[in-house]
Formats: sequence, C-alpha cells, structure tokens
Amino acid sequence: MPALFRIYFGFVAIVILSTCSRKPDDARPNIVFVLVDDMRWDEYSAFGHSFIKTPNIDRLAREGVSFINAFASTPLCSPSRAAFLTGLYGHLNGITDNTERNEQSHKLETFPIKMNEAGYETAFIGKWHMGNDDSKRPGFDYWVSMKGQGEAIDPALNINGKRDTVKGYVTDIFTDHALQFINRTRTRPFILYVAHKALHPNILQRDDGTIVSIGEGGFVAADRHKAMYEQSTIARRPNYAMAPTDKPALSRKIGDLPPLGKETVTSDEIIKQRSEMLMAVDEGLGAILNALEQKGILDNTVVVFTSDHGYWYGEHGLSEERRLAYEETIRIPLLIRYPKMIRSNSREERLVMNLDLAPTLLEMASIKPSANLHGRSLLPLFNNTATEWRTSVLVEYYSDTVFPRMDRMGYKAVRNERYKYIHYVDLEGMDELYDLQHDPYEMENVIAKPGMSDVLEELKNELNKQLTATGDAPIVYR
Repeated sequence: MPALFRIYFGFVAIVILSTCSRKPDDARPNIVFVLVDDMRWDEYSAFGHSFIKTPNIDRLAREGVSFINAFASTPLCSPSRAAFLTGLYGHLNGITDNTERNEQSHKLETFPIKMNEAGYETAFIGKWHMGNDDSKRPGFDYWVSMKGQGEAIDPALNINGKRDTVKGYVTDIFTDHALQFINRTRTRPFILYVAHKALHPNILQRDDGTIVSIGEGGFVAADRHKAMYEQSTIARRPNYAMAPTDKPALSRKIGDLPPLGKETVTSDEIIKQRSEMLMAVDEGLGAILNALEQKGILDNTVVVFTSDHGYWYGEHGLSEERRLAYEETIRIPLLIRYPKMIRSNSREERLVMNLDLAPTLLEMASIKPSANLHGRSLLPLFNNTATEWRTSVLVEYYSDTVFPRMDRMGYKAVRNERYKYIHYVDLEGMDELYDLQHDPYEMENVIAKPGMSDVLEELKNELNKQLTATGDAPIVYR
C-alpha cells in the first residue's frame, strides 16, 4: 500500500476523535493550493482528454469552476511560480528565469506572508524552485522542500529545517506531508501550498539553470502506474509535427540542430510517461479532499488546482522548448472549488491569469491586496458582478541558455480574444501575428498578410499599454 494511503488511514481515527477547534468568530476559509509542474491545460479527462483518467481533478471541475482561458505570465517554472505567489510579473518581482535567484527569492512579498501576518497557519510542501536552495522562505510555519528540481525517487528534503533523504516516490511523500498538516488540531484557518515536482522529468541542474545530467532519466511515474497507458492512442492536434516555415525565429539555422518537424516532436513514450506520472498527483488530490471531508472542513476550504505552464506534444515540431508563446504552453488548467462562493460545474471563458490567484485568495481571506499587484481578484467573476474585465493578456519571456534553440528568443506577447501578437525583443523582422478565431492552432503567421496592418497596429498599442501599466518599458518599434 502506498505511503500516502497508510498515513491517511492512520489519521482517520484521530480525525474522528477531534474536530477542528477553530474559534467560533473566525469563519475565514482554509486554502489548499495544488500546483503541478508542466501540466497542459487540456491534460485531464474532464476537459476531454482522449485517454487520461483523472477522477479527482474531474471532481473539482464538477463541484467548482473551470477556467477555460487561463494563462501563465511566463511559460517557465520559476517566473510562473513567483507570479502565483506575488501577483506580479517577473519584470517587477525579479524572478525572470530558472537560474540561481536565492537572494531575490527570499525577498518576495507573497500572499502567504500576508495571510500568516493576518493569523493564518501556513505550509509549503514541494518544489519551490525560485532560487535553487531548499531553505525555508518567509511566511511559512511548516516547510518541506527540495533543492532545485529535486529527485523523483528517494528525494533529499528539508523538513522544517532538518535535511534528510526520504525513501519513496516524491509525489506520495509530498501528499503524506500535506495530510499530516491538514490533520493537525488547530484554532486558526490555514493555507496549504503543495507544489509538485510532477510532471517534470528527473534531471539535475546547475545553479545557472543549465542541465548537466539526466539522473535516473525521463518522466518517472510511481511503480503502480507504470505502463498504465502503454496501449493508449494519443490524439494529436492539427499542428502536430508541422514545420514552422512561417515562423522566422523558429526557422533559423542554429548550430547542428535539426529543423523543426517530424524528427523533433515529443515521443509517444514520453507523453504516456507524463500521463502515468499525473496519476499520483490525482490520487494525492483525492486523499487531500477526503481528509478535508473527514475533518468536516471541505466546504469551508478553497481548493485551487493549477499548473505553472504547459508542454509540447510535438505541435510545430516542438518538444522541450516550452518557453514559447503559443497556446500549448501559455495556457494552464485552473479549477477552483468553494461552494460558498462558486457555483458547481461552472465554466468561465473570460481571460484570467496566474497573477490573479494572489489577490483572489487574499480577498477571500478578508485581507486587502496591495494596490500595486498586476493580478485582479476573480471574485467579481464568481458572483457575476464584473461590469468590465480584461480583454487581453500580456505574456513575457526572458532569454536563457538552457536550450540552444531559445537563443535570443526573449519576447513580449499580447493575446486578446481573437488575435495574438509576439514581439521578439532581440530579433529583428521575426515578429508573429495570429488570428485565433480562424486559426486556433497558430499555423499561419499573418503579420505580412494584406489587410492586417490595422490589427497589427492595434495589438502593438495594446502591448505597450500592458507593459506601461505593469511598470515595464514600452517597446520602441523599428
């Protein structure tokens, strides 16, 4: 029997004998935030995935709200994780890539800090990865984390200041600690932030972010899930393996790299391994929901499930370079359950961002968000009081050197309900424009197409408007 289930059933007896002894006048909700690494927005069964079975993620969709158009501010681990916690873009919070940013990471003004100051008991469990050290960050009473990317099997963890190698599968270990924290007797509301290593491959990484070893290798699922989807058929999007001949930035000749196309796509084996890796995440979410239910606090707990960014399944011939501004990597799953405010089985199609979680959760906890946050509270969407809402989103990426194909590929992009414009900061004459209404798979760059000049000018202006509003320098177009 997996460790997480042994611990869970062991605590059931304790839960039956003790209830949450919160003060009667403190009705503020608990918060459970589950963050998955590299999970696509369409990578669960309630969204219509062709073979993945995710009953517990699906439960959140059934009992809460699914955001159909949720986006990452930067499709890269560290910047996106910092955006969730701070409600700020990387150009203001300082976490712009996956390199060693330990000092800046300790200075982040996060919503758990504000909640801790307001009386919440706080816990962080999992992969921090904004700065690669494993030391405790401000605002957390309970801390379980790893250095950098960590290990899938027998991970080395910092557990409340004590460093040790823990035997077992990393997702189960994180879930075990989450259950222990939930089942504490307490008089205060709590926030539990669980940031999984899954669905990330098992790699080792230098402090500057460069990969130096594949370690045990690949996407490592729990033993009980290996080969679960071995015979499954993968449904491919129409842009699968399409050579990006209309995308000059991706068509560049870079060293000995092969041109993008059928030879560079993500393999079926990797896709199935990722799907198998997700199963322990789904089981862990189910164990967390059951623990909350047994304790009698599920309906007074805001449960958030999301991901830092997406992943390539071979669209445009891409595999590992998930930093690009196309739909497959900037869109994220976002599900929230809280029956006191959110209608069950609801779908929200307006444009939302990872930046919106910080102000939303602070407001739900009756804490006033800072005025400088880039995100917006989602509460008006929950109660249908939004008289106006954002009509576009800003996505940014700062060049790094992990993947040679991403050399000088920093960009600022703006996406509204119909169009997307990508401006490459360091590359001249390689910008892209897509009409998502007629081309949802971004197979035709229409930037030079007759009749698109007015649209392009409008999006350039919108991009600069967004940059200025978030404290970044506007682009001087050549």
